[in-house]
Amino acid sequence: MERSGRLERAAAADLQAAAGLARRVAANVARAVEVRDEVLEQVVISLAADGHVLIEDYPGVGKTALARALARSIGGQFARVQCTPDLLPADIVGANVYNQREQRFEFRPGPVFANVVLVDEVNRASPKTQSGLLECMQERHVTVDVHTHELARPFLVLATQNPIEYEGTYPLPEAQVDRFLVRLSLGYPEREAEAAMLAAHEAGDRVLELETVASPTDVVALQDTATRVLASEALRDYVVAVLAHTRADPRVELGASPRAGLMLLRAAKARALLEGRDHALPDDVQALAQPVLAHRLLPAPETVGVPADETRRAVVDAAIEATPAL
Repeated sequence: MERSGRLERAAAADLQAAAGLARRVAANVARAVEVRDEVLEQVVISLAADGHVLIEDYPGVGKTALARALARSIGGQFARVQCTPDLLPADIVGANVYNQREQRFEFRPGPVFANVVLVDEVNRASPKTQSGLLECMQERHVTVDVHTHELARPFLVLATQNPIEYEGTYPLPEAQVDRFLVRLSLGYPEREAEAAMLAAHEAGDRVLELETVASPTDVVALQDTATRVLASEALRDYVVAVLAHTRADPRVELGASPRAGLMLLRAAKARALLEGRDHALPDDVQALAQPVLAHRLLPAPETVGVPADETRRAVVDAAIEATPAL
C-alpha cells in the first residue's frame, strides 16, 4: 500500500511538472509573438502530443516568428525550408556526398534533422518533394540509399499554406494532410495588440530576446507524460462515434479516418495534461474536434458552390452535436 502511494505521488508530481513546463513554454512564446490564446494552446498541444501543425494564413502574420520562438523556448534547433517547384527531396532530408579526401560517401543531413522545422508554402513544392516529408513526419526517420537515419526528438513540423494564391501550387494529397495533427490560422492581431507589437519591434527582434525555458529532453519527458494520461473506454467510444457521424454525413465524400481518431485522442490527452488533469474528458475532444478533424474531410461534389472550409466546419459541428457525451 505504501509503495502504491509513493507511485501515485510520483505520477502526480510528473503530471504537475509537465503541465507547468507547457505553461512556461506558452507564456514565453507569447512574449515575442502576438497570437490568440487558443491558437497558442493548440501549438503547445501539438508539441505535447508529438504532432505536426498545418498553418493556413496570409503572409506576414507571424508564422515564422512563432516557429522561431517555439524553438528558442525549448532550446531546440530551428530550420526553415522555403518551398519552390524546383525543390528536391534531397534538399529537405539530406544526401550522401562523396568526400574526396577520405574517398568515401558521407551523409549530409538536411533541415528536417532540426527540432522545429518550418516548411514555408508547402504546396509550392512538387508532389515528389512533398512525399519526401511523409516518412519524416510519420516514421520520424529518413532513408537515404538504404541507410536509415533517426531524426531528432522532439521533432515538430510547422507547414504553411497561403489561402489566396493557388497559381503554380500543388495541393497536398489527403494522405499528406492526414499527417498533420491540427490545422490552424493565426489571423490578424487585435488593434491594440498590433500597435503594441509595432512599438516592441522598434527595439529589435523580440524572438532573439527570449530565454530558453525548457530543454529538448524536458519536451520529450512532457510527451511521454502525455501518453500516460488516462482515456476511458467511454471516451474512446465517444471519439469513434464522432468519427462515424462524419463518415455518414452526405456533405462529405471522405470522412474522418481511424488515424484522425488516434490524433484526436492524443490531442485530447495532451490538453488534459496542460490543464493539470490525469484523465481526458469529452470536453477535450469537443474543444479540439475542429482543428484536428476538419482538414481531413473531403467535401462531396454536391457541395460545389459552398466554400470547402465552411462545409468541413459544419460537418464537424453536426457530428459533435449529434454525439451524446456519456
